[in-house]
Amino acid sequence: MTIVDTALHQESRDRYLTYALSVVSGRALPDVRDGLKPVQRRILYAMFNNLGLRPEHAHRKSAAVVGEVLAKFHPHGDIACYEAMVRMAQDFSLRYPLVDGQGNFGSLDGDNAAAYRYTEARLRQLAVEVIGEIGEETVEFRDNFDGTTQEPVVFPSRVPNLVINGASGIAVGMATSIPPHNLRDTVKALIELSRDPELSTARLTSLLKAPDFPTGCQILNSKTELENMYRTGKGSVRMRGEWEVETAERGKRLVVIRSIPYAINKAQLVEKIADIIVSRKVPQLVDVRDESTEEVRIVLELAPAAEPEIAMAYLFKHTPLESTFSVNLTVLVPTGPGGAARPELLSLKQCLRHFLDFREEVTVKRLVYEKKKLLERIHILEGLLAIFDSLDEAIAIVRKSDGRSDAAQKLRDRFSLSEIQAFAVVDMRIYQLSRTNIKEIRDEHGEKRRRVKAIETTLADKEQVLEIVRTDLEKVAEKFGDKRLCPIVRDAAEIELNAEDYVVEEDVHAIITKDGWLKRVRQNNEVSGTRLREGDAILYSFALSTKDYVAFITNQGSVYSLRVSEFPASGGYGDPVQKLLKFRDGERVIAAFASPVKDVPGLLDAVKDGSVIALISKAGLGHSTALSGLYALKRSGKRLAKAKDDDELVCAIALSQSEISIFSRKGYGLRLKRSEVPHREGVAGGVALMGLRDGDAVVGMIERPFQGKVALNLSTGRTKEISWSEVVLAHRDTRGTKLSGNAEIDSVAVPAATLL
Repeated sequence: MTIVDTALHQESRDRYLTYALSVVSGRALPDVRDGLKPVQRRILYAMFNNLGLRPEHAHRKSAAVVGEVLAKFHPHGDIACYEAMVRMAQDFSLRYPLVDGQGNFGSLDGDNAAAYRYTEARLRQLAVEVIGEIGEETVEFRDNFDGTTQEPVVFPSRVPNLVINGASGIAVGMATSIPPHNLRDTVKALIELSRDPELSTARLTSLLKAPDFPTGCQILNSKTELENMYRTGKGSVRMRGEWEVETAERGKRLVVIRSIPYAINKAQLVEKIADIIVSRKVPQLVDVRDESTEEVRIVLELAPAAEPEIAMAYLFKHTPLESTFSVNLTVLVPTGPGGAARPELLSLKQCLRHFLDFREEVTVKRLVYEKKKLLERIHILEGLLAIFDSLDEAIAIVRKSDGRSDAAQKLRDRFSLSEIQAFAVVDMRIYQLSRTNIKEIRDEHGEKRRRVKAIETTLADKEQVLEIVRTDLEKVAEKFGDKRLCPIVRDAAEIELNAEDYVVEEDVHAIITKDGWLKRVRQNNEVSGTRLREGDAILYSFALSTKDYVAFITNQGSVYSLRVSEFPASGGYGDPVQKLLKFRDGERVIAAFASPVKDVPGLLDAVKDGSVIALISKAGLGHSTALSGLYALKRSGKRLAKAKDDDELVCAIALSQSEISIFSRKGYGLRLKRSEVPHREGVAGGVALMGLRDGDAVVGMIERPFQGKVALNLSTGRTKEISWSEVVLAHRDTRGTKLSGNAEIDSVAVPAATLL
């Protein structure tokens, strides 16, 4: 064992950098040349070279592929390897799949593929084009992880796989997200770029207009947005599902969604739409069902006389039916021999330029390899031609020799042949040396000589090499190209939602419980019989319309508003307020006010936008403030007051009378004129409204009732009713009058009779 003295921070940094570089170059990012990550390349190479799973051969168990890849090339998890192969077989994940899967390979609904012992796979023809001229010394090979075999550093792909299939991955400190594109459009752009290296981004995007996702959704970006995205290598693509209106039996109208955005789980989308319909947030829709087969078909049933555009506008806004795809063209760019590469953020033009340069390099290497093989064959043919006039003598030498090596040596001595030529003559059958075959040899020799000369001419002219590259690309596009799946909508209008369109007016009771649960029930239902959780009770019940609002004041000094239509319509417990509004930790409702859009006769404690309320804390600090912007509040609410760490708001009332009374736990009451309560704009801490002593705390605050009665709920369980005049009128920051004898006050209320 060797012990090395080193600093912990140095060792940690070095090892983490080693790990980070390994993730970047060995797992997460694709190569700019063949568009593949190492695991994908290893899967395809194992299927092609080791298992012979070519398109013309039979499928084989996926377990065999996973086992071969893990054993020879990729010493990582079997599940991760199998999932990489599954993705290459899914026509909803890759625009042009590379693996031909047989069995359950997952679905657009998010279903996982069957285990690899059940599925089978082989290569598609396009994958063979990606593997390309692998056996013609066109790319480098390197040792595998244990040095027992070799694997290609990159495939000599004839297909611009990076651009047409895209990629996604998360490395250490960086990520990549490349959208797929149409093959024909990509090839057009490549050919144009090969002819004009200075091609502008504007011209490039006129050929390669936009991404082309396999799910066939609409692309909503403007031309300027797409140009900027392709020029910088970063941006986002806005996607929207396609839909149309159909008429069914009995005149029913249906909205049929024909496509969905890329990488969206269809089952979750349908579930989200169903939740919206069930909660009656879109009254224009009455039902949803998924009738998809191999093609997407999500059917929405419209209510009579409903406008489908209004319904779809809501779904685009509140469901993944309209989504964005973040674009980040970060890839591995080769920096030297042996597979050395570095991550770079490229523009689209740079991605295409790297591929063209690589294909030019591969084409040159392919021609050099072909020339080498031709010269080797020509060398043998020249040996055969050298013995043509002395065939009988050559045959006699072979017959009299002591073996293959002896015969080859004697032929070399007699006819001045090389070792390769001599063994080629010895290994030929006698009948192949007839006059007819000699003529064929001469013809072949002449043909190969001409081909060598043509290759040399091509290698000396870069334009001829590029023409071969262009021809290869055109053949790929002709064989595998198809029409765009994603239409580009240049004039897509921004959706403006009118909240009134999605509310069906209905008279209901808006119920808030002590534990903070909300629900609404129809006004023809008895509120007292509504279902509540054990130990809970109704705190507020407002008879309102679904178009009205309810305002909430919390112990942390915030105000929230919620439309009654957003209260869950439920015969059960409803939903906790934290599910509907963004409450902070420990935040709870201390007061709620009805806020009708129209005046409701006889509705008490109602507030409107601009109404003034009074707030008071447990420590007796308070002030008044106006509820401005009440109907435009966000889910996170708005702060009205701030309290010290050991204090909190305990009461809020709407100010409409000339006097208020404040009550403390130890039984004191204080009556103040409204003018004694200071008015504050914005967030305020308040002033001392009631002077408290000996650890006393405020428990309630009310305005003067119409009939002058106040009910004190005592800690003994009794209720003591007093008149308003029994509470002494004084100035703020005084203690007030003792009202409850020896009992403490738990809460105060206005007797029901005084509200009549």
